[in-house]
Amino acid sequence: MVDKAQVLSLCRSLLRAGRKYPDYNIREYTKRRTLDGFRMNKNLTDPSKVEEAYAEGKAQLEVVERVVKVYMAYPPKTKNIMELKLQ
Repeated sequence: MVDKAQVLSLCRSLLRAGRKYPDYNIREYTKRRTLDGFRMNKNLTDPSKVEEAYAEGKAQLEVVERVVKVYMAYPPKTKNIMELKLQ
């Protein structure tokens, strides 16, 4: 059975992993997608559905961590407009 502390820990882990992206747009997308997913599932009461949603969240965390590693190994050559400093 998944308890509230595990769910909150997963949410924090996803948000932390999303902050590691160097690209502003991807960071914000990851944050928005994480919060939307947890808000959508906050009213689940069936233990099997909760376990299923938790497993999906863990899988997404693994994907985010893997993609961050690849993204850091091969960063984009250009910056987007949000990352450029005004001169």
